[in-house]
Amino acid sequence: MTPPPEEHILEEEISLRDIVQVFRKRKGVMMTFIFITMAIGLLGTLTATPYYMASVQMLIERNLDTAVQGKESLPYEPDFLGTQVSIIQSPNVVGRVVKKLGLDTRYRHFFIQQDSPSFRKFLISWIKETIQSIMPAMSSSKITNPFDDAQTPSDSDTITAMIQNRLTATPLRNTKIVTITYLDENPFLAQLVANALADAYMNEMLEIKMNSSNYAIKWMASKAEEEQKKLEESERKLQLYTREHDIVTLENKITILPQRLDEFSRELSRAQVARRELEEVYNQIQGAGDNLSALEAIPLLAANKTLQSLQDQSLKIEQHISELSKKYGPKHPLMIKAISERQLLLQEKKNEIQKIIRTTKNDYDLSLSREKNIQALLTSTKQELLNLKERFTQHDILKRDIDTNRVLYNALITRTKEQGASTQTQTINLWVVKKAELPITPSKPRKMLIMSLALMLGILGGIFIAFLLENLDNTIKSPEEVELRTNLPILGVINKHDTKNQPIETLVRNDPKSQLAENYRSIRSQVLLSSADHPPKSILFCSGSPGEGKTTTVANFASILALTNSSVLIIDCDMRKPRLHKIYEIPNSMGLSNYLTGTCDEAPIIAAPGQNFHIIPSGPIPPNPSELMTSGRMRQLLNEMKAQYDFVLFDSPPVMGVTDSQILSSLVDGTILVVRAGKTTWEQLHHTAKMFNNVKAQLLGVVLNGMKPDKGHGYYYYQGYYAYGKDEQNSVESSHHD
Repeated sequence: MTPPPEEHILEEEISLRDIVQVFRKRKGVMMTFIFITMAIGLLGTLTATPYYMASVQMLIERNLDTAVQGKESLPYEPDFLGTQVSIIQSPNVVGRVVKKLGLDTRYRHFFIQQDSPSFRKFLISWIKETIQSIMPAMSSSKITNPFDDAQTPSDSDTITAMIQNRLTATPLRNTKIVTITYLDENPFLAQLVANALADAYMNEMLEIKMNSSNYAIKWMASKAEEEQKKLEESERKLQLYTREHDIVTLENKITILPQRLDEFSRELSRAQVARRELEEVYNQIQGAGDNLSALEAIPLLAANKTLQSLQDQSLKIEQHISELSKKYGPKHPLMIKAISERQLLLQEKKNEIQKIIRTTKNDYDLSLSREKNIQALLTSTKQELLNLKERFTQHDILKRDIDTNRVLYNALITRTKEQGASTQTQTINLWVVKKAELPITPSKPRKMLIMSLALMLGILGGIFIAFLLENLDNTIKSPEEVELRTNLPILGVINKHDTKNQPIETLVRNDPKSQLAENYRSIRSQVLLSSADHPPKSILFCSGSPGEGKTTTVANFASILALTNSSVLIIDCDMRKPRLHKIYEIPNSMGLSNYLTGTCDEAPIIAAPGQNFHIIPSGPIPPNPSELMTSGRMRQLLNEMKAQYDFVLFDSPPVMGVTDSQILSSLVDGTILVVRAGKTTWEQLHHTAKMFNNVKAQLLGVVLNGMKPDKGHGYYYYQGYYAYGKDEQNSVESSHHD
């Protein structure tokens, strides 16, 4: 049993040999495309209008006047030349050329022609109109300005646009030189316009410089006037503030107040020290109370001279009383006098102590009051100093406004003067390095280049189309491909044959040395060797769809088998569209259908006219061919015919749509699939093989019919091999036949 073909589809690899085969197969399409491309290129070259090219070279570099502008080095501007190129190609520059040379009046006929257009222009116009008629959306894509009353451009605008299309400006690499090129049908006009473009560009740059300088000066003058007003306003504000806050007097205070603040700080420190000392003494006196001895022990009182004197006097009077007491009694007048003096001294000392205490109390109160006064002065001085600083801060702000406005105003005045001085100088150096010369030969069209490109395009396009057609072609093309993609053996290849002279079904019999007969000999050999024990006696020929050559194949295969003196019978089992009786012009009133339906006891066997085999025609077309194929009489007929003939061949209807062939394949020894090169698709072949595999049919192989002779295919090797020995083989066959 042959495995399902889908399971044996191998991965395809495109080799150089396959590519060469594609080229050989599609060489007609490739050559046609190359020819068409070359013809179009040649037609375009011959019908193209010759153009002459004139070129002028200009030096364009940045110029900075360091004396006026104060710059020492040129800035890096990578887009400088690109900008200049755009200016050269701008409508302003080209419009200057049109106006200067009078191209819209004096030379108008060179640009706007009233006569009939050339064939090339006519062809282009026709193509555009055709495309617009096919795709109206494209023709209406042009945006019109509803507010522009003048829709029709003037001659000057038209000529300007034409010159822009023919104008190119290209910077020379690693230089500051730009080449301006202009193409025209007239060489003299090409030279004239090219030189005029250089002059127009220089005039345009000069005008740009003048306009930009005047605008800059005007703008800076306006800004200077604004800055001047701001400066005056800020000065007035400062003056008013100075007057309102007496900044002149305060300036003296701002220098004095810190000194006073320092003095007050020192005085406060001293007052605080003095107050603390008096406070300490006063606290000691308060702590001593009325204790006279404790009061006298206080250092302030102890150091008092008056108290010291009174203390000395008290000591003396005590000493005197002590001496008198030794002599006299307490009532003695001397004693009474001494005691009285002692009382007076004591009272005097108390009075002195009270005086010192009151003095100390007063000194303490004064020191405390003085400390508070100095503290108040210090605080008020600090506050006054802070107020002064705030006023001076606002004063400084106003002063800075004046300084800023003055700087801006002076800078604008200076820049305005510089711009005015540099108005007459060019920021870009322009110099014509080489003027345009009169062109002698046209530069366009470049015939060799166009033809070379057309040839290259033709080759590449032809290759593309060849591979595109090859990929889109899903039909069977080669026997090697069948084996590779289906795993079914190729029994043989039948060349496509011209059947104008004689019917192809009789060609093998009539011309046994022909290439077609050789093809069938190869198939016969493959079929006879397909089984190990004995060749199949009953063989079914079938195809997937009509027109693939199964009837022709079975007829010629019977002829080639009969040449070996074998008895061969063909049974026409195509009871839906039989052909064998028409090919051999035999009656079909009685045939297989009559035998299977039991209308006759024996199958009508008819000798094929001019052939060495017999035929059972299909007979009248029955209403139920498939049911007849499964009848017992069909098996009986097959067994009887296999006993009578060496080979029994069956011509069946296509397997697509009917089951007749599948039924027959289960009865015969082998089934041969007939496919036609360039017609049978891979899907049809896979589906046909799958249908036979489903009924476990014995597939012997595939016969590739209608193959175009091509030396590129490998099967020619087999043909050459058999052709090499065909004379000898024919002699053998002839001897058997005779």
